[in-house]
Amino acid sequence: MLEPAYQADVVVVGAGIAGLAAAQRLTSAGVTVTVLEAAHEVGGRMSTEKVDGFRLDRVGQLMSTSYPELRLTPGLDVLALRTFAPDILLHSDGRHHRVGAPASQGGARGALHTVRALASAPRPTSAPRAPLGTAVDQARLAAALARLAGTPAGRLLARSETTAGRSLTARGLPARTVDNFVRPLLSALLGDPELTVSSRCADLALHSFASGRLCVPEGGAETLPRTLARSLPAGTVHTGVRVTSVSTTSVTTAEHGVYRCRAVLLATGARTAAELLPGLRVPAFHPVTVVHHTTDEPPSSGAGLLLDADRGGPVAHTAVASAVDPARAPAGRALVSSTVLGTPPADLDTAVRRHLARLYGTSTARWETLAVHHTADAVPSMRPPHDPHRPVRLLAGLYVCGDHRDTSTVQGALHSARRAARSIVSDLGVTGSLHRADPLPAARAA
Repeated sequence: MLEPAYQADVVVVGAGIAGLAAAQRLTSAGVTVTVLEAAHEVGGRMSTEKVDGFRLDRVGQLMSTSYPELRLTPGLDVLALRTFAPDILLHSDGRHHRVGAPASQGGARGALHTVRALASAPRPTSAPRAPLGTAVDQARLAAALARLAGTPAGRLLARSETTAGRSLTARGLPARTVDNFVRPLLSALLGDPELTVSSRCADLALHSFASGRLCVPEGGAETLPRTLARSLPAGTVHTGVRVTSVSTTSVTTAEHGVYRCRAVLLATGARTAAELLPGLRVPAFHPVTVVHHTTDEPPSSGAGLLLDADRGGPVAHTAVASAVDPARAPAGRALVSSTVLGTPPADLDTAVRRHLARLYGTSTARWETLAVHHTADAVPSMRPPHDPHRPVRLLAGLYVCGDHRDTSTVQGALHSARRAARSIVSDLGVTGSLHRADPLPAARAA
């Protein structure tokens, strides 16, 4: 330790949720930590833009109240979650179909106990088809989700692996049921509308959905990383610091020279990690574009997540975000947040407005566009073969974590942080505990 001003046991590069969660676990075990972040704020992809009293997520990842790491990560015991309505809205053949169960029946775990068609303009001239098929088809899907909810994650990961599309077909689910419900649902959860994702990772996502409620952090996505950052000792996190090289015992920065340490944890995105450590695999990514609109006449969909079973436009899923979390919009205004997957069309706003008018059955001509956020590297691809527990220990003194080392979800990022922190503590010979279990975060319904 030649430079006491920069002395630390571990330097964490990156202040996204994986880096901050790892820093929290290391600190709780008695390890001194310095977190360096190139941006001028923490959070990485979980960032929120503020515009005229609105809180606009840049990526808008959905979470589930059943994510184990939300209750196992130190510092998140005070995190407030806002849940979507237990019913999911499916738009099919010009009508809305509620798929789900009343909250009293256990939310998403009781999914598909009821399916009701609701009026939605424009109404088709012919009788609408049931989007999930026959009653027998719906029962098969309900049974499949119930089995996934009751299967431990370890057993799901031990299953043979193929693509999600092939796996769902092999289980006897009708093509109509897969296309009209499972495909748009997995698109919302994993950003993969073509179902090329690993069947194991798709099962994990459906397990989380069927075991809990879809939710978002109250106040915007940035609330989660900021909650973690506030729980760390003062002076732990340094923003606006660009790391140019790393080794097992030091980190070199453009602004402040060398930080010397006993171990380095890379908690950046996959591309930045590979730039600092050539040879690290960079996965493919699913691009995500989030379009935020406001109106003083909110659609009547309430706090439900609206999926397009017909795939009749660029919007994969949409919701009245202010109905889910009122903190995201000023009084008297509604915030509608919509997600486009893949390469967005050239006339994005026009195409999105036209599609939203059909989905919500109302004119969008007077809606105001607040922001359009495009993130090319939004969701790491998880095509088979995919190892959801990729090594976090590269060699003694050098470690890496993030959703690209686990699953492409908030749960995956937090879980990779726990694995990395455990490995560092073991290598450093620290005897502190890394397994403090906090109470489950409070989930608030709109």
